[in-house]
Amino acid sequence: MNEEIKNALEVLRDGGIILYPTDTIWGIGCDATDERAVKKVYELKRRIDSKAMLVLVDNPVKVEFYIREVPEIAWDLIELSEKPLTIIYPGARNLAANLLAEDGSLGIRVTQELFSKTLCERFRKAIVSTSANVSGQRSAAHFSQISPEILQGVDYVVKFRQEETQTVKPSSIIKLGLGGQIQVIRP
Repeated sequence: MNEEIKNALEVLRDGGIILYPTDTIWGIGCDATDERAVKKVYELKRRIDSKAMLVLVDNPVKVEFYIREVPEIAWDLIELSEKPLTIIYPGARNLAANLLAEDGSLGIRVTQELFSKTLCERFRKAIVSTSANVSGQRSAAHFSQISPEILQGVDYVVKFRQEETQTVKPSSIIKLGLGGQIQVIRP
C-alpha cells in the first residue's frame, strides 16, 4: 500500500488525476486546490462545472480550514455517523473556485478507509472524490465495472483493492445551512 500511496501522491502533486479506492465506491481524485486538475476531472467525466464535486479529508479538524463557519450540528453528525457521510456546507474557502457549487457550498466527507485516509493525511490537502464514471452513466460498484474510458483517462490507477467485488454504496449526503437547516439529499 505504501508504494501506491507514494505513486498517487506524486501524481496529485504534479496536477494529475488518479483513480483510487475510497470509503465508498472507487473515485476519481485530484488536488482540490488546483483549478486545472479539477477542470481535467470535469472533462473526463463530461460534467458541467456548475455541478460541484465533493472532497475527502482525513480528520474532522480539517473541515474548518475549508469552511468559513461550520454549523454546530456538523460535529455531532460526523461523530455519530455509522456509515460514510458527506456533508454539504455553506461558505467553502481555500479550494479551487471551479470545485464549488454556484451557491459557494461544498461537500466534504471525513474518510475512515485506510487507503484514502492515509492518502489525505500524507497529501495534507483535501482530495477531490467523484464517482469513477462518465456523468449520466451508472456508478461502478467495484473496480471491475469501471469503464475503459475512465481507466485510460486518468494519470494513475491505484493498484490496491482492485480485486474486491462486494457491492458498496455511495455515501449518505446531508446539506446544512448556517441557520441550522438540515436537508437530507441521499439517505
